[in-house]
Amino acid sequence: MSFLDVKDLKIHFPTDDGLVKSVDGLSFSVERGKTLGIVGESGSGKSVTSLGVLGLHKGGRAKISGEIWLDGEELNGASAEYVRRLRGKKMAMIFQDPLSSMHPYYTVGHQIIEAYRIHHDVSKQVARKHAIDMLGRVGIPEPAGRVDSYPHEFSGGMRQRAMIAMALSCDPELLIADEPTTALDVTVQAQILDLMRDLQREFNSALIIITHDLGVVAELSDDILVMYGGKCVEFGAAEDIFYRPEHPYTWGLLGSMPRLDRERTERLLPIKGSPPSLINVPPGCAFHPRCPYAERTEGKAQTEVPALAETEGGHLVRCHMSRTERRSLWENEIKPVLETQ
Repeated sequence: MSFLDVKDLKIHFPTDDGLVKSVDGLSFSVERGKTLGIVGESGSGKSVTSLGVLGLHKGGRAKISGEIWLDGEELNGASAEYVRRLRGKKMAMIFQDPLSSMHPYYTVGHQIIEAYRIHHDVSKQVARKHAIDMLGRVGIPEPAGRVDSYPHEFSGGMRQRAMIAMALSCDPELLIADEPTTALDVTVQAQILDLMRDLQREFNSALIIITHDLGVVAELSDDILVMYGGKCVEFGAAEDIFYRPEHPYTWGLLGSMPRLDRERTERLLPIKGSPPSLINVPPGCAFHPRCPYAERTEGKAQTEVPALAETEGGHLVRCHMSRTERRSLWENEIKPVLETQ
């Protein structure tokens, strides 16, 4: 068993308009010291998955089923109080927007100290020194002075570093980063990614990066999970996803990614249409209304949900087209077009 094992996770939200199937039968695993990238458009279920793993839907309206195993313990059936005790110590999260995730009335140092003292029986002085050390380790200058600053007194990049310091203050064994570099300029983005990579090596933690930025997952991930409509449509090693992708949605994501390593000769290729409503998910393959190859499946795409099947070496794809046909399309039609972008 891996350090984190998620099996057939379903997270549904009852609303007045119907049942929102935000996550609908998702399975994945992450080993210690490894990084899983979860990618997909907004509304595909990425962030809901991460909050589900941390137990942050417990006590709400969400209907949750499936299994979440963390280091041999099943969390979905555990009490909310037990899972709360694990947060911070065993698993932690870097949230998407640190300004709204940090309390505006308390200093950054106070919030790190509070998180540390919940899990360690130490004095305020010891915890304060630890908070200063953590702020210094994440690259905040003059940490002894900035420890008493409020979140609004930090820049976006500094707040993100402070959020990472808070998440790492108790050396968590599982770290989930939800859009860790959104709204940061590219130089700060590169520094944050380098920092996360270095800290992961130091603590040997399992890391999950949730993003819609394929450049970020290319930089950090060992494995990549592509989500669409609350389901996994493709999973594999980063090398397979970038160089041998087999799902039309993954092809669309790669085609809409700007390239800086060569001169651009064509416009980016957006995926036509919009992501599906998670209340009224299209029948059959959820991607079929936007898929240019749906007519090749003899009507299956419109009526049957494709199984997530292994092609080779742990590479999983949810598609009705045969592997031979997918490989042929990639090599002869998709890849040549992407290489001219």
